[in-house]
Amino acid sequence: MIVAPFGRFTSGRVPDPGIAALFTRENRWQARLDVEAALALAEADAGLVPPEAAKAIALTARIEKLDIKRVLAATSEASHPLVPLIEEFARVVGNQHGGWVHWGATTQNITQTADVLVLRDAHARIKQLLGRALRAGARQARLSAELPMAGRTHSQHAVPITFGFKVATWLDELVAHADRLERLEERLFCVLMGGAVGTFASFGGAGRDIEAGVARRLGLRPMRVPSRAINDGIVEYVLVLAQIAGTIGKIGKDVYALMQPEFGEAFEPIPEGTVGSSTMPHKRNPQLALDMLTMSAELRALAAPALESMLHDQEANGAMTALLEDISASATVLAGDMLARLDVVLDGLELDGPRMRQNLRLSAGMIGSESLMLALGEKIGRQEAHEVVYAVAQKAATTDLPFLDLLGAEPAVMDVFTVDEVRALLDPSAYLGRSVEIARATAQVADDVADRLLKDA
Repeated sequence: MIVAPFGRFTSGRVPDPGIAALFTRENRWQARLDVEAALALAEADAGLVPPEAAKAIALTARIEKLDIKRVLAATSEASHPLVPLIEEFARVVGNQHGGWVHWGATTQNITQTADVLVLRDAHARIKQLLGRALRAGARQARLSAELPMAGRTHSQHAVPITFGFKVATWLDELVAHADRLERLEERLFCVLMGGAVGTFASFGGAGRDIEAGVARRLGLRPMRVPSRAINDGIVEYVLVLAQIAGTIGKIGKDVYALMQPEFGEAFEPIPEGTVGSSTMPHKRNPQLALDMLTMSAELRALAAPALESMLHDQEANGAMTALLEDISASATVLAGDMLARLDVVLDGLELDGPRMRQNLRLSAGMIGSESLMLALGEKIGRQEAHEVVYAVAQKAATTDLPFLDLLGAEPAVMDVFTVDEVRALLDPSAYLGRSVEIARATAQVADDVADRLLKDA
């Protein structure tokens, strides 16, 4: 399923709210109530809150029990992100126990910890989507491991590769991103419960115990220094998502180019009936690839403001907190949207092997010049061989004379090789290096990582 909260074209697929649904107001408010419940119960364990009050708070901590309209109206008047919700929550808990709601905590203790809970759910979905994309990519790498095509550097023919090798370059980065996502979890999924500045002053001597109790109930970790000015874990998450966006953008760019009629080598899946243009019936546009490129640019652009949000002055700056809150939500939704599209593209990628072979022949054998030069170098020395083959190749490129014919008239070549030997040295399918091996090995690594990610999800 493809997530499309920004209204982008989704190639006929039904939109799935997916990760975007996690960042709805109601879900984020519910996460805040979950933190308030955990706080009350931990404080009861520490003797700061009456047990019966903590129980009442925990039993009432459901968003559907609150008057949302009342909260929204109060929020517009109070201009505060949390107080109206807390006041409504305390009202519903009742006069007897409502006064113990939010005891000793400051706003960011609740909001940031709640955001981490939402990010944890989104993170699980991100890993699942990445696992699916890795599995689809591994399948493509295996199927095309032996399919020769032109390798291109600086948009020019370089030496031959296989399409499976190209996919392996995509997969290798995605595998590295999976490792990054897993390694940052211990820094990201932490409870922020240190009071106004992180010293636990409002909790008396029970601060660390309360922090541990909240963390245990929410499945999070305590912070070494629970300061509101420390947000590098969430920033790191945005930066890793930006790296993922970079990889997906590169894949989208490759597919976009390969779908051009001048290439015609690979095509994203396009369901029957999809319209590419309102006026040109023949158009088969790379719509998913374009989506991936657009979203990649949007997400990568969030990396700089995410880093900016680390510049808290002194012990806290609400502007930095609000900035990162918005950025982390936007980045996570964008990452999910891109990964959903990537899965569809990799799973349904259509390859044109004959066109790849045809394009290999565009340079009339010159794509094999390195192979010939190295073999010739063994006979006459590498530098002299390079100069000989270079001169012939440049003449072929600037005239209508075939490369093979010019080589046949070059004494330095024909003194050591027959025409058949030269033709064999120029054969692209005979100069693939370890493309096949690398494609298959990388596919296995991707499958192994996919298994782990999907199992965790």
